[in-house]
Amino acid sequence: MEPVDANVTNAANAERRRLAAAGGVVALLSLTVTLTACGGSGGSGGTEPEAGAWTTGDLHVHTVQSDDSRTTQTLDFVLGKAFTTHGLDWMAVTNHLRSSKYDNDAHLLPAPVAFAYGMASYEMPRVKALQAAGSYTGKLIFSGFEWDTPTHDHIGIGIFEGGSTLVSSASAMKEFQYVFTNGDESLFQADDLARWKAKYNQRANATAADALKGIAWLKDNYPDTSYAVINHPSRNPGKYTIADFRQMNDLAPKIVFAIEGMVGNQMEPNRGGYTSAYTDANKPNRTYGGTDYVVAQLGGVWDALLGEGRRIWNVADSDSHFEIDAAGNSSGYYPGEYAKNYVWQPKGSTGVAGLLDSLRAGRGFGVFGDLINALDFTATAGGGKATMGQELVTGAGQTVTVTIRFKSPAVNNYQRPVNSGNLGNMVPKVHHVDLIAGDVGPKAAPGTPAYDLATNPSTRVLKRFTSADWTLGADGYYSVTTTLPASRSQYFRLRGTNLAEDVPGLSAGGEPLADQPVNTADNATRHDQINDRNYGSLWFYSNPIFVSVK
Repeated sequence: MEPVDANVTNAANAERRRLAAAGGVVALLSLTVTLTACGGSGGSGGTEPEAGAWTTGDLHVHTVQSDDSRTTQTLDFVLGKAFTTHGLDWMAVTNHLRSSKYDNDAHLLPAPVAFAYGMASYEMPRVKALQAAGSYTGKLIFSGFEWDTPTHDHIGIGIFEGGSTLVSSASAMKEFQYVFTNGDESLFQADDLARWKAKYNQRANATAADALKGIAWLKDNYPDTSYAVINHPSRNPGKYTIADFRQMNDLAPKIVFAIEGMVGNQMEPNRGGYTSAYTDANKPNRTYGGTDYVVAQLGGVWDALLGEGRRIWNVADSDSHFEIDAAGNSSGYYPGEYAKNYVWQPKGSTGVAGLLDSLRAGRGFGVFGDLINALDFTATAGGGKATMGQELVTGAGQTVTVTIRFKSPAVNNYQRPVNSGNLGNMVPKVHHVDLIAGDVGPKAAPGTPAYDLATNPSTRVLKRFTSADWTLGADGYYSVTTTLPASRSQYFRLRGTNLAEDVPGLSAGGEPLADQPVNTADNATRHDQINDRNYGSLWFYSNPIFVSVK
């Protein structure tokens, strides 16, 4: 079986572009896509193709119910952009866990309420009603929130309840908001306040220890049906250390399993909204090709975590608040327009539970600007096979064969002018793909110097593949294979870009350089320059394959 081509037909794409130009919410475009793919075998044995499908989605999206969004960003508008215009398969609506001042349609409420109440009263019923009426059939839409984590930056959280069919838990989110945020008590209902005050001695919303208490609460109450994604981790200096990541993952590895490395807010003058002063001291607080330093730095924080065998994955999100407002401010692309998560879901994997299993298993890759829309990355040895997020166990001295197959769409969503609906007919083209390797050793122990170590010196670009190395098949997939001896336990991950190895201001020696701000005074000119900057530096990152030598 071939890897799935996640693009639909050219006609369907043309229709999506027409809808994008029209803007707003229109009738659902019905699309039927046959999804068959080779997703890996489960890691340790057998090379038979796995039945299943690639899906695309976004875990970080805001509507008007977030206080830093805009009134044009209604729930219906965002859903139309995500599913009708840009064809996502699933999406989490994740407004700030602060207060709701509006309903879904941007009508002011009589008085603000805690966001979890607004979510329960407006967001969740509207999604349910739309789908019951036949809109977004086959799409998975659920509610989460973005937590102002005490002493840290934001964490995206989902909490679910139910048996075989999981749904977002409004009651859990209300309780979490009371205990772990500093929202005024007037935002909460009196009967809830009375119950929670009897249950908790005090609220936990001020210290780093309180942040861990919040994660522990998820583990104690929703150990299998919650997640906590660390959003834009380096946006502000001093918010996280690698010890924080280790501690959170140690506390709840089934919940804290992902970092938003490929951040949203890409239409900001400072890419990703990373606005710290451009000084050498703040180099870790920049984006590099739109990607947070935690993931973008070769041999840095992510590699240090993977080098302990930690199952901590990278995700790509839009962080959509609005694209361009009436005052000429710009923020980010719409869901599915620029950033996509591709997540493999095995046959029989359905609903929130199936998606959560696949996210937790690291079965995916992230991409900007549709640089690629299909990726088959596998390692085989001795009859065993593994793909992204999996582990291949083999004996010392055996030959490991690594196969990379990828495909790009005919055109991406680049528009000129930006947000005009006029496609610039940009053909995304991969210049090179890096096969990155790092050694895997024991986990660092709390209280040891290794727990604070934020580098993995063994990490290196093992192979760099260009068009001179890969072949183009009749199916439109570029393929390259390499072999290496299994001499020690390692992980392998992929990074690809449309940039040449040395592009002034963008890359040096194949490594991404810090993104520079765009501060042109004229609004329209600045918007196009930002958009050109973003589409001129496209990247994809795969999750790793672990190869354990026994």
